[in-house]
This record gives sequence, C-alpha cells and structure tokens, in this order.
Amino acid sequence: MKAETATPTAEFMQRFSATRRGARLARHLAVHQLDGWGIPYGSDLSDSAALIVAELAANAVTHARVPGRDFELRLALFTKTLRIDVSDARGDREPTPRPPTPDLETGRGLLLVEALATTWGTADRVVGKTVWAELALR
Repeated sequence: MKAETATPTAEFMQRFSATRRGARLARHLAVHQLDGWGIPYGSDLSDSAALIVAELAANAVTHARVPGRDFELRLALFTKTLRIDVSDARGDREPTPRPPTPDLETGRGLLLVEALATTWGTADRVVGKTVWAELALR
C-alpha cells in the first residue's frame, strides 16, 4: 500500500524561508523530529532521511525559489514507511536526475535521493509542486 493512502501515525510540518539557512534548519529539525519518534540520530534511517531532506530543500531554495515565498517540509511516519515531502512555489520546473558531469561539483542530489529512497516523485499543488520520497522503516 502506498503510504499516502494511509493515515500517518505521526506527522510534522513546517515552513521555512527559501534560503540556504532555511534548508539547513529543515534538515536539523527533521532529524530532531525523527529522534523524537524513536528513529535515533545517527542511525542509517536518520542519516538517509537527513540527506534526502537536505537535497530536496537545497533544490527548493536553489532551483525553485520565488522571492517572498517559503518552502514547506512535511514528514509523515507510517507503519512501514517514512514519507518526506518538500513543497515549493515553482510548479513549472520538474526535477530530473541527470548524469553527473565529472568537472562539476553540483548536480548529483536527485541521484542520491533516487539511490536512498524506496520510491520518489513529484505531485502538483495549487501553487507549485511537492517533491516526495519514501524510505522503508527497518
């Protein structure tokens, strides 16, 4: 069953400024919240979730920033899945993983998300889009 069709056992949602500082804060609050839910800081699941939040938040503030608009982080804990949603104000830019270029230091974020997540994708919103990823609970 897809996690989005079930009712989460726990949920966290917060808006952040679409800045590098906001993206960093989103990652820190995500691992803090997961620890509160019994997913210990420094565990494989916590580290994977932190990396996914960091990459999706960085994309939201780098590629999907609209001046004066925030981005939103939502964590939803289900029986077998952790779902991470990062919503931004740019619905006209779909994230697409691209082959890494050896001479560039950036551009590998979605490849990391793809490698760590059980599944990931995008969903349209009234304003903007949501990029989501799911991690299986071990």
